[in-house]
Amino acid sequence: MSEFPNLLSPLDLGFTTLRNRVIMGSMHTGLEDRSKDYPKLAAYFAERAKGGVALSVTGGFSPNIEGWLLPFGSRMATRSAALKHREITDAVHEHDGKIALQILHAGRYSYSPLAVSASAIKSPISMFKPREMSRRNIRGTIDDFARSAELARLAGYDGVEIMGSEGYLINQFLAAHVNKRTDEWGGSWANRMRLPVEVVRRVRKAVGPDFIIQYRLSILDLIPDGQSWHEVLELTLALQDAGVTIFNTGIGWHEARVPTIVTSVPRAAFSWATAKLKREVSVPVVASNRINVPSVAEDILAKGQADLISMARPLLADPDWVNKAATGRADEINVCIACNQACLDHTFSNKKASCMVNPRAGRETELIYVNTVKPKRIAVVGAGPAGLATATVAAQRGHSVELFDANDEIGGQFNLAKRIPGKEEFAETLRYYQRQIELTGVKLTLNHRITAEQLIAGEYDEIVLATGVAPRVPGIPGIDHPKAVSYPDVLTKKVTVGGRVAVIGAGGIGFDVSEFLSVDHSPTLDVEAWNREWGVGDPEQHRGGLVTKRPEPSAREIFLLQRKKSSLGKGLGKTSGWVHRATLKDKQVEMIKGASYDRIDDAGLHISFEDQTTRVLDVDHVVICAGQESVRDLHEVLRDAGQSVHIIGGADVAAELDAKRAIKQGSELAAGL
Repeated sequence: MSEFPNLLSPLDLGFTTLRNRVIMGSMHTGLEDRSKDYPKLAAYFAERAKGGVALSVTGGFSPNIEGWLLPFGSRMATRSAALKHREITDAVHEHDGKIALQILHAGRYSYSPLAVSASAIKSPISMFKPREMSRRNIRGTIDDFARSAELARLAGYDGVEIMGSEGYLINQFLAAHVNKRTDEWGGSWANRMRLPVEVVRRVRKAVGPDFIIQYRLSILDLIPDGQSWHEVLELTLALQDAGVTIFNTGIGWHEARVPTIVTSVPRAAFSWATAKLKREVSVPVVASNRINVPSVAEDILAKGQADLISMARPLLADPDWVNKAATGRADEINVCIACNQACLDHTFSNKKASCMVNPRAGRETELIYVNTVKPKRIAVVGAGPAGLATATVAAQRGHSVELFDANDEIGGQFNLAKRIPGKEEFAETLRYYQRQIELTGVKLTLNHRITAEQLIAGEYDEIVLATGVAPRVPGIPGIDHPKAVSYPDVLTKKVTVGGRVAVIGAGGIGFDVSEFLSVDHSPTLDVEAWNREWGVGDPEQHRGGLVTKRPEPSAREIFLLQRKKSSLGKGLGKTSGWVHRATLKDKQVEMIKGASYDRIDDAGLHISFEDQTTRVLDVDHVVICAGQESVRDLHEVLRDAGQSVHIIGGADVAAELDAKRAIKQGSELAAGL
């Protein structure tokens, strides 16, 4: 008997069967935009199909030029383009998987001067103001959706997903937030819902009865003037009658000021909303957003909240997710921690998407872990993310690896990160690496600060220094005062911080420390509490599911300071930085920019500004988050002794705790040793 009977059970759709309940949700990787990258895209999807995924959904392909996500981006509009997709669909079918093409018209979210929308209202996340679509333009766009679906079938796809969520074109027509029209495509709800119903009806006519039409439905817009629950249900039933096979649930517009996928969002935070929809329809419904482990997915299905589970980033992190769950190896899954650093942050910066914890994602044809024919003895010093990646990949390839760390546990800086409210998921990566150490036979030695002499005497073929970073101590007068404390001592609770505190340094660490200090208890990942914090309500009572926020007050009075004159948090992640800024704003943390740190003394922190004004912050403690310095004291001795030495991670570059670079660097090094 499987541990996950519901998750692994087939689903009969009438004309075809999905082998289990796992869908790989759509995620734009950047490989969709050029046909020369299709071999890479084929390998990417093939690896997930081989790993057990029942149905994969591609990144968005526009039905026409106006719907481009960006100029000359992915589009399915011609026969010649469709035939080039055969390489992708054949690769998936070779592993008994199914794949659907997502048809996505960006509307006013297009990064293009050709952008169009229901009304000429600019999006806050695009620089281009859209042109209002004419009636002829709308009818032509419906034709284009149908043509794209027809071409998808020609290309060998098993279905299409119509993107009607996340604030893209169809969603823009549905919500009065954007649709200000007074013709037959706007005004009343019956008029506003006409576009998606006509699209689905025409698509079904174009592809016939034996083709999957999955519709991505926005069940919580999370914006002002979003859809009411009554409207969502009326639309759903109309779409069901028009020919939808599966409803995939979408949560929030991209411009919504409620986080929906970052790591601080509780697991399965929106399954309750999916359950509301499932009770009303007769076709399968998909739960999505922050579902990353089999036990959570199984629980949703067992409770009857959904029929299928959609995951995108978790299958970036581990393409074998399904097979591991099916064979009693769930403890071996490389769990997505929803950091967004290499996936969505890349996508929204027009870079190729990958994964922080799995740098092979999207690079399956480039980063290959081949078994070595010449095993080496390798010493890795430092069991932080860089060292862990190097040691386990090298051992997986057949090398004999010894891993040393001076601390009593693996993890390095991740042991600090996992203490931050909302970053508890980081512990999953350390759990994964601990299991990989066991499986690959890495010899782990903790509580031992190995010396250069011991490494030389060990006669290793390769030595990898992943010795990480140490906090930088700035030259502020009074830095030795008892009020001045380091961020590691704060996060490990070696010091008890008082009720008024200044945090010096507003990079990622400064924001993390401020969030840590704003609570005096271990935060619970309770969905109801999180909903209060961010203003998420029942859409039956509140249009769009948006209510007034009720954040918990900060446990301390906090001042967050930086020397730069730019806005605080400007350098944080593109898709998660705003969440951290909003969190501290809600906690009433005072953010101070352009400050010079004059001294720390019994009175507190003395600061001054360019205009000659001064201020004394009467605080109990000053937490120093002023950057890091590389720890590489072993390097020179080993190099002079003629050893083959490699420096990676923080020991190489002491930037903001960059685990993305560290794991990528370690994995690439190990692949080539």
